[in-house]
Amino acid sequence: MIQVEKIVVAFENEATCRRMSEMIESSGVADCICVHSGGEVRRIVNQSHYNVVVCGYKLADGSGEELFEDLPPTCSMLMVATQPQLDIVSEDIFRLPAPISRTSLVTSVQMLFQMNRRLNKFVKPQRNEEEKKLVEEAKRLLMDRNGMTEEQAHRFMQKRSMDGGLKMVQTAQMILSSMDF
Repeated sequence: MIQVEKIVVAFENEATCRRMSEMIESSGVADCICVHSGGEVRRIVNQSHYNVVVCGYKLADGSGEELFEDLPPTCSMLMVATQPQLDIVSEDIFRLPAPISRTSLVTSVQMLFQMNRRLNKFVKPQRNEEEKKLVEEAKRLLMDRNGMTEEQAHRFMQKRSMDGGLKMVQTAQMILSSMDF
């Protein structure tokens, strides 16, 4: 089953937002969620892990550039605006001058998805404090019960995780639950 990409489309003008969304969705590249403010984009990106945003220069509650500064580093932005507006925004933002064609929009979005997939292969997942504690506790248990060093316990858990296709936290939970008696 092919997983359909998801994208946030954010423009202050509802008709523009709908038009951009329709161009992307009609190509089959991604499903879109249309919003009109930076606050909505921030909420969606943080809750649903969207990693591509297509937006205009100005949103209902601020600029696209202000929004970009608040996005996680794994989230890419494509700003569609007039050339004079694009000339004054950060070079870290991908830009597409308006008016745009369906082909240039779709090609740009596909490129962003491709770049994000490649980037995510190299970005080390971040664990929260609770997950870090679980991994450390499992390592301590392996060290105490099996006389392993910290490095040996870590490598053991890494190998188990890779062999089982699990995240390190899942392996830690299995180790802790199997040694509870």
